[in-house]
Amino acid sequence: MASKNVLNMFPMRKETIVLEQSITCPDQVFVCIPRTNFLERLSIRFLNQPTHHRVRLDKLGSFVFQMCDGSHDVRQIESRVREYFGREAAPIRERLITFLIIIEANDWINWKGP
Repeated sequence: MASKNVLNMFPMRKETIVLEQSITCPDQVFVCIPRTNFLERLSIRFLNQPTHHRVRLDKLGSFVFQMCDGSHDVRQIESRVREYFGREAAPIRERLITFLIIIEANDWINWKGP
């Protein structure tokens, strides 16, 4: 990601990541991440632990993460965030890039080139 212009890249949510709409707040989503390593599978089976981690995103994160479908580049996402949230999201570009770096580090997205 560092050698290419991020604004022209297309973030794409990994297939194993599932979005779940919040019942109490329709603007927010939960990211459901499957628990797949050996110890997690044992705890699921023998300790009746949940099969997924659920991470609640705020309104801005929910809006952005839903657009990470591989059909919107970062510039398009930035302009949509600007239209929808306005000054509430300022500074938009810095927050957007930081959020994308975080979800990439958590292995929730892949990148497609232009």
